[in-house]
Amino acid sequence: MSKPGKSLTEKSLYIRETLDELYPETPVPLSHQDPYTLLVAVLLSAQCTDERVNQITPLLFARADNPFDMANVPVEEIQAIIRPCGLSPAKSKAISGLSKILVEKYQGNVPQTFEALEALPGVGHKTASVVMSQAFGFPAFPVDTHIHRLAQRWGLTSGKNVEQTERDLKAIFPEESWNKLHLQIIFYGRQFCPARGHDPENCRICRAMNGY
Repeated sequence: MSKPGKSLTEKSLYIRETLDELYPETPVPLSHQDPYTLLVAVLLSAQCTDERVNQITPLLFARADNPFDMANVPVEEIQAIIRPCGLSPAKSKAISGLSKILVEKYQGNVPQTFEALEALPGVGHKTASVVMSQAFGFPAFPVDTHIHRLAQRWGLTSGKNVEQTERDLKAIFPEESWNKLHLQIIFYGRQFCPARGHDPENCRICRAMNGY
């Protein structure tokens, strides 16, 4: 249960102040050079760690780092390179397919709308949100299972899925904070509020939110 008397406004202010103190800078954890390489890296990160993705993308981008070149790489070759990331059959088809669409429909550029991005193979709302926020600076709040878990743990949402949690977090936090905040929450969760082995005594936000 949430600590009695602490409103959502008080919670949001405390969380933002704490995260700004701990993580004043928020570099995107996935290595990339431009919107296209970010799009591919985020797609690869599904059910895979950022560290693993960052080990694989240099190999992939050495082969092709733009949609024109990637569209000509056989799907089997893409799959062989990205196999350590998991789900390689689906991901390799998606990378090949979206690259061809970018060439044919967008002159090789990554589109800058949610609708166009989510129409690409293998690109869901969360992936599109990361690209829109981190590549193009559009206000978005990408919510993955980790942010969903923390938002529930901190009493910010009772949402049963990431879609509801995204709506709740957008309602709680000001729009200008979204792009930075979603990365700060990820960084904090990894360092202080993991799914397993969580020690509330060493977690400032859990202590404040839940009265530990």
